[in-house]
Amino acid sequence: MVGGVEQEFAAAKELLSCMGANVVYCGEVGTGQAAKICNNMLLAIGMIGTAETMNLGIR
Repeated sequence: MVGGVEQEFAAAKELLSCMGANVVYCGEVGTGQAAKICNNMLLAIGMIGTAETMNLGIR
């Protein structure tokens, strides 16, 4: 997830693709970080749900 000036992203996309298979342009500066935080929150919520389910299953 990348944020910044679109022309600069286009110039750096090939280099960024060496670091990961999926490179997504999210918009202006800071939007890539915001998207990453949202993604991390969704993953954390899923992990909490899994942990609660396992805890109930053990009881």
